Amino acid sequence: MSRSNLARRVADAAEIALAARKYVTFIDVVTGLRWLHTRHVDTWRQGRAGTLAELAAVDEDRLLTTAALLREWAEAKGLRPAETPYVSGSRDRRPLRFTSAPDQAPFQTHWLSPDLTEARVRQLAERHSKAPDLVAVSPLKEWACAECGGTGDFLIMEDDRSLCLTCADLDHLAFLPAGNAALSRRAKKESGLSAVVVQYNRRRKVYQRLGILVEEGALARAEEQCLADEEIRLRRRDRDRERRAEQDVEYQARFAAEIARLFPGCPPRRAEEIAAHAGQRGSGRVGRTAAAKVLDENAITLAVVASIRHLDTDYDELLMAGVPRMEARDRIRDRIDAQLRRFRQPPR
Repeated sequence: MSRSNLARRVADAAEIALAARKYVTFIDVVTGLRWLHTRHVDTWRQGRAGTLAELAAVDEDRLLTTAALLREWAEAKGLRPAETPYVSGSRDRRPLRFTSAPDQAPFQTHWLSPDLTEARVRQLAERHSKAPDLVAVSPLKEWACAECGGTGDFLIMEDDRSLCLTCADLDHLAFLPAGNAALSRRAKKESGLSAVVVQYNRRRKVYQRLGILVEEGALARAEEQCLADEEIRLRRRDRDRERRAEQDVEYQARFAAEIARLFPGCPPRRAEEIAAHAGQRGSGRVGRTAAAKVLDENAITLAVVASIRHLDTDYDELLMAGVPRMEARDRIRDRIDAQLRRFRQPPR
């Protein structure tokens, strides 16, 4: 591939990253060029490869040329350089190497858009300079520790060697399965030492997170915090339930009063029953509609009609006998109208 052709491809990959995040890294470009898969980058970040070049589909010279072309493109775009250290996720937190060359700066430089605020620049610097989580692997096959010859449910990779948690000095940690984000977040925050547990998915060809390893004391404290939150949520739900119940009683009382005003011949007890039935929360009945909540006359009348239909006619029996709904309504319409006229007349 000619240098000009490579420069064009580097620019295309960099433009995509810049548009998405307002900054570009060397890794963005080499993954965009498909010389590295993200799983290879994860392996390297975990400290399981001597250099990133060992995992790449091209040689070190091509990677160095790519870094130089990225610099030329970024400077032409007016992007700001920010050298960012890369630290291994292994126990020793050693500096990561991109190639075997002495100078790693060309690969560590991040190119930032001038549109980024200073606060965002500081945030990115903190995030990228932070060492990745320690990673423990849940193996799919039988394995043996490189130091003691033992085995276990999880292993830690150090310099391409598989170590059991005891030899890695992590056997005092407890496993917390994924699934409760709040508990996991708090347990990790409370724990002075922690590790993310992953397992390889053969079908998807990626490592998937299973949970975390944290100190038992940290897990206990996190559980207490979550229980306290749950108690607060339960008390809040109880208060909300009581408040809604009070609102329902008030609303149904106003609904019943409006029935009494529009239908003075309707017995007070019947009006209360109609209001309670039609206005039941979550029922989806006419009393829960927006019109009913502002005591619209038509909505009130529909609630009274529904009550008459079911209590003062044989409508339900007709439906049970197989009469179509609209035909059943036609049969009882005169009785509904007659009962409405009686309800509209003041009691004598």
